Amino acid sequence: MADLVWSEPALDDLDEIAQYIALDNVPAAKRLIQSVFDAVGRLELFPDSGRKPAELDDSRYREIMVGPCRIFYRHSDDQVLVLYVMRSERHLRNFILSDRDS
Repeated sequence: MADLVWSEPALDDLDEIAQYIALDNVPAAKRLIQSVFDAVGRLELFPDSGRKPAELDDSRYREIMVGPCRIFYRHSDDQVLVLYVMRSERHLRNFILSDRDS
């Protein structure tokens, strides 16, 4: 079982998305947060379950989708590091992951 670690920027990303949704629908924002934490929590047992992002075909990063979010992470034998959460309709900028993965 791998340890799950959220980066501060990834938590901030999720909070920003949830706050935007909460402007119109607070219960939906709460459900989104719970769904994201549930899906990411499963990575502790199944870290390879995410797919390689199409934009980052030959990289060590993986992603899971929890509509409307894409959650990017990388893992080693003993750790899953969540790096970035973005809305799925946005385009990934490759430099963002490398900036957060220090």
